[in-house]
Amino acid sequence: MSLFGVNDVGHERGNADVTEGRDLPWLQNTAEVDAWNAWGVEYRDVVVIEPDGTVVGVLNLSDADLADDANVEALRELLGE
Repeated sequence: MSLFGVNDVGHERGNADVTEGRDLPWLQNTAEVDAWNAWGVEYRDVVVIEPDGTVVGVLNLSDADLADDANVEALRELLGE
């Protein structure tokens, strides 16, 4: 499985700040690829995918605050940990 951030079209300006000092892969969506619509992504979604691009699951961090241990556990389960 893979975990990475996907920035929506039109928000490229902050990419350098978001990725500075981090190891998490960060993808910039484009109008041609339109990954947000293909995967049904919303703002602050964590999307876990298989190597073939199949979505395993989604956890929205606006709805599932990681300050709550139950949400951390839900994310771990989604990641297969």
